[in-house]
Amino acid sequence: MRSGTNLFKLSLITLMAVVFFTPIIYADNDLATCPVRFVVLSDRTGRHVPGIYGEIITEIERMRPDFVITVGDQIEGYTDDTTTLYAEWHEYDSIVASLTMPFYMIPGNHDILTETTEEVYRKFHGDPYYSFDHRGLHVVVINVGPYNSSEEIDKEQMNWLINDLEKNRNAIHTFVFLHKPFWYETTAQGKPDTLHNLFVNYGIDAVFTGHYHEYFSGEYDGIMYTSLGSSGGGTSISPNGLLYHYGWVTVDGDGIHFAILNKDGTRPWDAITAEERLTFNRIRRAGIKFGEPAEVNNDMTVTNARTTVILDNTYSNNTLNDTVIWTVPDNWKVEPEKLPITVYSGDTSVCFFNVSCEGDIYPVPECRCDFIYAVGKKITADNYLRIARQADCVTAKKIKIDGTIDETSWGKPITQFFAPEDGDTKTEPVKFYFAHDKKNLYLAAYCQESIMDSLKSEISEHDGAIYGEDCVGYFIEPIIHSDTIYQIYFNPNGFAFDQKIWKGEDSYADADREWNGNYKVKTQKGENYWSIEVKIPIKQLGLKEIKTDDRMRLNFRRKQSRLNTASNWQTPIEYYADTYGFLIIK
Repeated sequence: MRSGTNLFKLSLITLMAVVFFTPIIYADNDLATCPVRFVVLSDRTGRHVPGIYGEIITEIERMRPDFVITVGDQIEGYTDDTTTLYAEWHEYDSIVASLTMPFYMIPGNHDILTETTEEVYRKFHGDPYYSFDHRGLHVVVINVGPYNSSEEIDKEQMNWLINDLEKNRNAIHTFVFLHKPFWYETTAQGKPDTLHNLFVNYGIDAVFTGHYHEYFSGEYDGIMYTSLGSSGGGTSISPNGLLYHYGWVTVDGDGIHFAILNKDGTRPWDAITAEERLTFNRIRRAGIKFGEPAEVNNDMTVTNARTTVILDNTYSNNTLNDTVIWTVPDNWKVEPEKLPITVYSGDTSVCFFNVSCEGDIYPVPECRCDFIYAVGKKITADNYLRIARQADCVTAKKIKIDGTIDETSWGKPITQFFAPEDGDTKTEPVKFYFAHDKKNLYLAAYCQESIMDSLKSEISEHDGAIYGEDCVGYFIEPIIHSDTIYQIYFNPNGFAFDQKIWKGEDSYADADREWNGNYKVKTQKGENYWSIEVKIPIKQLGLKEIKTDDRMRLNFRRKQSRLNTASNWQTPIEYYADTYGFLIIK
């Protein structure tokens, strides 16, 4: 239900109407005469925007809440380099040092993902899971950074959680904080969830999460679930205009009240519900899809290709009545550039467009249209044109895996690449080669490096963070349209990071890091280069044999640590095979 208006004058924002659950009144406490007010900070990192988080900290200090608590992801992390981790934690602590009220932190996956990152976290901020009390309120912090579901949480922490909740059954209100919103994938969709069952049994009042850099909320079995968006991490504007924000919680004699504090004003707790986000996120992910890609010629042109755009309105209960509009870069032509369409709820529609390009292929054209995801609410779905380069995979003849790439049977190398941001690559030159026999796929790469002492190649174990070093990486869909991709990275030491990727629910990519391939690998290091040759038995990629004229979907890259950039064959690098080119079996 809705009730009340709280007015606070701030330098940048004014608190207005707030939304809260049915009040729970306690006659034997002083919350009615002296409310508790606290701030919930959301993710700072994950492609963070410098300065935003600090501005929010300044605003919070002016407001003087009783305490401040985060929902995780304070540093960029994702490294076991302790020098980097120490520097990032020192930077973060300096940002929040101006807060004069109690400050509580919870770890996110950027903060704790490995044993090393947890050790560093503990040195700076103590136990990653704990609880505390504030004037009759009991607050519980859980560490879920390394986990992907409630069921994965370690037994020791779960036992601690149960004991803590049992001991504090008589708290006036109990709040739980954890980084990842497991509840969105389970409870909000009517699926069982271990934590939710526990929260119901112990009468938890509210749960706060983050991680997705996008706000949404919902009430399930009387529990107020709130997932904060971004307080500084990379994000895009929500359909209702919500961008960088944080939460203001008031607990008084009438119950729990929550407001979203955005830079241009406030939003009510139910500004975006979990159900609405489920709908518009599906629209954003799959509302506009493409059929077969426009194939790129050897001279890097596209000639009179016909592309298919599929408008999927099966996720909405409303008719799509809008116009498909293309944004067309100078070197491209799209006909028609605008096309009115009507697609009824539950239906899909197929549109055809002619495309061509006679200059730089990047950036590619993008198309968009507006879908209705709830009554009076629209979301723009957009997608970029799918193009496909072609790489020849020649028949292997007596290739010796020694890292030297001196056999003539390797054929002509691929040498033209693009930067991750679409422009000309800034890495030093690289050459990629592909070959095969019936049972094996052969890969080779020659990477020029003019300052060999700068080569970053420290990892000497399988599935280490090789993607953060100098490396070459491959994304292979052996069976087209299977939506099963194998990502394989190799560093100059010849060690691999690999995982199996597939398209999961709502068109998101899921990955199995436990999948491991077997490779024969040899590398060489010279005065101004490093090179690699690899033999991969194709059976482990789901194929019985490789046949002439077959095709696979493929993308690949070279990452050069010294220059902090990459050379991509097709860009951007994504976990979806429809964004890849073709490996042509010769």
